[in-house]
Amino acid sequence: METPQVKNEIVRAIQDLPEDATVEDAMERLYFLAKIERGLEQSESDESISHDEIKARFLR
Repeated sequence: METPQVKNEIVRAIQDLPEDATVEDAMERLYFLAKIERGLEQSESDESISHDEIKARFLR
């Protein structure tokens, strides 16, 4: 993701928090969004694991 777009996403995520949100709430939201972004990047670069492979790993 491009830097200006990342900054805009961060600002929007913070602005969408409720008025009584804590710093920890903001950090959790940003961490969650970062994990989603990483997952999408992995999916696009074929670094992901198939659903069947995940099921097989959990059944071991």
